[in-house]
Amino acid sequence: MTDRSGPLRAVVTGASSGIGAATVRRLRAEGWDVVAAARRADRLAGLAEETGALAVATDVTSDDDVARLAEAAAARGPVHAVVNVAGGALGLDPVESGAVADWRWMYEVNVLGTLRVTQALLPHLRASGRGDVVLLTSTAGHGTYPGGGGYVAAKHAERTIAATLRLELVGEPVRVIEIAPGMVATEEFSLVRFRGDRARAEAVYAGVAEPLTADDVADAVVWCLTRPHHVNVDSMVLRPRAQASNTVVARDA
Repeated sequence: MTDRSGPLRAVVTGASSGIGAATVRRLRAEGWDVVAAARRADRLAGLAEETGALAVATDVTSDDDVARLAEAAAARGPVHAVVNVAGGALGLDPVESGAVADWRWMYEVNVLGTLRVTQALLPHLRASGRGDVVLLTSTAGHGTYPGGGGYVAAKHAERTIAATLRLELVGEPVRVIEIAPGMVATEEFSLVRFRGDRARAEAVYAGVAEPLTADDVADAVVWCLTRPHHVNVDSMVLRPRAQASNTVVARDA
């Protein structure tokens, strides 16, 4: 996909796996130039070889890394979109006993990481004349559930960044889009949440008919980005048909 000055260009964080990697693949298939960012350089290199994206190893909690990412993206030409996917959950503990360190990590990655990347790229998005800020939040940002306090708090904060930024940028050529997935079966989200306990991770999706896939969410991201630029998809909530809310899920007996 192109504009008058050449191909449309997107920066995608969290690109080494799951929704981030799927989004890179989808955007490349649509003809976008993509800068793929994540901490794991080896995985990024494989994705870059597969898709033709530019890989930039980036820790979104590092000011220096994010500045280097923004510089690398802008060096290729106008930047039209940033897709903030990097994030994650740790633990499923009650508020009473949740580890402060886990809450701090979730806030650093989901909230401050998104803030840092958005701030670094916003001048370039504005200068492109048709910029997009996409934030991958979660249905955890729209409701809560027992044991989810830390992740819910972080995703509510991230969602508030989107809502506030949209107000602050009104009248400018930059859209702000929030996409909030529910139950998505990716290879790592629940495994990270339960610190490598595969049995607990797999139990999250046990008996659920067709949870969302990373590609389902990437499809929604690309659909939003490819609407006419006067159309702003403020917020999109995605759930599998088997999930009615954060706590009501149909499972096979």
